[in-house]
Amino acid sequence: MVPCTPKRKTRSSTTLSTPKSSRKPSDTTPANTPRKSPEPRTPKTPRNATPRIPIRNQATEKPANVLEEARLRLHVSTIPVPCLPEEEFQDIYNFVESKLIDGTGGCMYISGVPGTGKTATVHEVIRCLQQAAENDELPSFQFIEINGMKLTDPHQAYVQILQLLTGQKVTATHAAELLAKLFSTPGPKRKTTVLIVDELDLLWTRKQDVMYNLFDWPTQRQAKLIILAIANTMDLPERIMMNRVASRLGLTRMSFQPYTYKQLQQIISSRLNHIKAFEEDAIQLVSRKVAALSGDARRCLDICRRSTEICEFSSQKSASGLVSMAHVMKAIDEMFSSPYINSIRNASLHEQMFLKAIIAEFRRSGLEEATVQQIYHQHVALCRIEGLQIPTVSEIMAICSRLGACRFLLVESNNKYLHVRVRLNISQDDVMYALKQE
Repeated sequence: MVPCTPKRKTRSSTTLSTPKSSRKPSDTTPANTPRKSPEPRTPKTPRNATPRIPIRNQATEKPANVLEEARLRLHVSTIPVPCLPEEEFQDIYNFVESKLIDGTGGCMYISGVPGTGKTATVHEVIRCLQQAAENDELPSFQFIEINGMKLTDPHQAYVQILQLLTGQKVTATHAAELLAKLFSTPGPKRKTTVLIVDELDLLWTRKQDVMYNLFDWPTQRQAKLIILAIANTMDLPERIMMNRVASRLGLTRMSFQPYTYKQLQQIISSRLNHIKAFEEDAIQLVSRKVAALSGDARRCLDICRRSTEICEFSSQKSASGLVSMAHVMKAIDEMFSSPYINSIRNASLHEQMFLKAIIAEFRRSGLEEATVQQIYHQHVALCRIEGLQIPTVSEIMAICSRLGACRFLLVESNNKYLHVRVRLNISQDDVMYALKQE
């Protein structure tokens, strides 16, 4: 018997067709609709486009008078930087030079209060070494620099260093692994790398792994890495660094002292470069005032620049037409008599004591951030020294809230109570100046 196969269902031969419209085309409707003209397309922005400042068509105007010329020369960014500390310059130069000749690595910790020429001196050392390398007096080297102030997170230091060395841009964890492999692998044709780490204290983390790796890499024989670490705190290694980190840093340290009034006077005179814009007594007054406060050369230059503006736009100019002591005193009053400083002077005794306790804690820890509990311990110690009544914890929290409301402080917004973190919203120099006048 032949097996019967099931019959497949076939489609009907009759297909449904769409009925044609019986409507006739209107006489008014045109048979062919005219096409719209295409709209002009806006040019697309290239993927790798970078914004640029328009090129200047005309040259900048030259200074119209002596005071304008002096104001330009007194700007902080003007180079060359005069009156660099000679001994410190020579010590840093000798350290880097010896490492380059030997083909080895090492670390140097450079410290000093702000405005004492640390970064400017190190940059001048690098410039002189690069010039010597171009003249074949020293082995050629690679120079890179990172700044803790420009990093959103300490671990981003790995990313920036790797990008400066190789051009690669990867995650922080991957960058740390690649850098560890790079500095531990021997390379016969590898040049020595000189790395400047500015604002080192901002790379601090709880585990201190970033600092440890930075100071551990130069100890590798194959690394050929020289690190010049710059910070504002002299005893930062003893204050915040673990023993394993401080031991990697070594004992090669350099401390910059604040400028004396004679050095500040020399800086101003060399910047002016024989331009007669200031009276001699005026320059001496600025130098002595700033040297007594902080020895910050940048603050000194800022006061001098402001003095030239006051003199130029003053209705009662001096007979000589130069910047006089009266102009300098007005500039100093403007700079050191801001609303913040006046408010600090009019604050209560314990509010002023709290600000002193903040600065004391910052100097103890080497960081510019602290908890209320840490500040409270400093506040209690200062009260005992001054013989004042010790406030309660609730009173301290109220003081902190008031100072935060006045924007003297940046207070963390959470419910951690004594563990709330606090930062100053004004410079430490302004706080010390306001409290010193009392």
